[in-house]
Amino acid sequence: MAKRTADEESAAGPLKAGGRPDAMDVDEKPHEMGDFEDEFEDEFESEDEIHEAGVDGRPDAEREAEEAMDVDPSAPETFIVGRTKLEPGQTLSPDTTTYRMLHNLSTPWPCLSFDIIRDGLGDNRSVYPATMYTVSGTQADSAKANDNSIMVMKFSGLSKMQGGDGEESSDDEDDDEDAEPILEHKSIPLSTTTNRIRAHYSPSQDPSRPPTTLTATMTESTNVFIHDITPHLASFDTPGTIITPQQNKPLSTIRAHKSEGYAVDWSPLHPAGKLLTGDNDGLIYVTTRTDGGGFVTDTRPFQGHTSSVEEIQWSPSEASVFASASSDGTIRVWDVRSKGRKPALSMQVSNVDVNVMSWSRQTTHLLASGDDAGVWAVWDLRQWKPSAAAGGNAAASALQRPSPIASFNFHKEQITSIEWHPTDDSIVAVSAGDNTVTLWDLAVELDDEESKDTAGVQDVPPQLLFVHYQNMAKEVHWHPQIPGTLVATGEDFSVFRTISV
Repeated sequence: MAKRTADEESAAGPLKAGGRPDAMDVDEKPHEMGDFEDEFEDEFESEDEIHEAGVDGRPDAEREAEEAMDVDPSAPETFIVGRTKLEPGQTLSPDTTTYRMLHNLSTPWPCLSFDIIRDGLGDNRSVYPATMYTVSGTQADSAKANDNSIMVMKFSGLSKMQGGDGEESSDDEDDDEDAEPILEHKSIPLSTTTNRIRAHYSPSQDPSRPPTTLTATMTESTNVFIHDITPHLASFDTPGTIITPQQNKPLSTIRAHKSEGYAVDWSPLHPAGKLLTGDNDGLIYVTTRTDGGGFVTDTRPFQGHTSSVEEIQWSPSEASVFASASSDGTIRVWDVRSKGRKPALSMQVSNVDVNVMSWSRQTTHLLASGDDAGVWAVWDLRQWKPSAAAGGNAAASALQRPSPIASFNFHKEQITSIEWHPTDDSIVAVSAGDNTVTLWDLAVELDDEESKDTAGVQDVPPQLLFVHYQNMAKEVHWHPQIPGTLVATGEDFSVFRTISV
């Protein structure tokens, strides 16, 4: 993002303000060779001395040391989005040359949790204008709770930025690039606020039937609703389709929780559907889809956290393992086969709430977390060892405190979402309460020469690739089928792809 200034600075003009240099005063009679005297003839004894002395006659090291000390205290501070406060009347506008695609789409009510739905349009697609499907839950005003709903949405007409690939666009593409994005939606009535929603793509066992898309919605009412939104998705591409009241009803309602919650995740290794849900009482329940299509919730909760469960993530490689993050500052790793329903590993990773977490799909021993203080970190699970304090009754102070393999304190507000790139285990997207979505490349290392270029922006880590402004930023997700494309939600939806990823 770039701050828009009132006046553009003009480039320095050509020599003599555009005029040609005055003609030299030359005698009519040409000089013989040797008539000219070189006034600099004896200043340096050799070219080697010139190279050593530098451009101004002094050694380079001496000149660079003096330049480092000669800092103008009145020079303007480097503007950092999310860190530098805007002056009254100032607004931010994106530098469109840094985006391949950028669109904002509004909904009737804020949707502070959403998920991207895998579709049948193909993987690794790069055709514009792009189309994608999402599902979200609304947060209507408390006085209008009955206006809440689950919104199944289709985004289409998502064109690329003009010249967004660094090349001139052809005339045939101009119409696409000028097209306005379209948001279509189908609403499923829900008389309560959505805390978090997650979708699950379930392949069909019958080739003649389409795959099933399920959603699980954690709500303020303490109930968790499971819906089949397959007919809603099909209706976008089948004109005249009418969604019946029966199709809007949940397939199942989980009533095991006695308090509301925010933690929910579908297992990627159970195609039929296996769901974890965690609540503010620190309890975690598992719900499994049966062969008949119904859902059964095990009433024996997993217990160990001493405060609310904020995030749950299934292991991407082990079907029985999951991790949970809590406002008690811990991350705990569990095995659903455990008869005692206690964690196998418990680690104190923060002194404040751990809000979000993401398990790398490519390098499955890496886990990223984000906390209430704005710190996000990466952990190597191979370094975590069981201890006597792993049980749920141990005091938090007695738990192990592992060392992260990377930790960043760039954001100064709580981390609200974090997600690994689906195919690159060095790229991470992070959103925070400072109204930003940041992209990071953990593979970047700063050498001594490059460190000289960071003067004035010492607080900006070299791993920071990009800062995207998103008012009320809450969740960000990578699209699994459109490389490098992200969707973020806050005051509205932002769909974008940067030139850096």
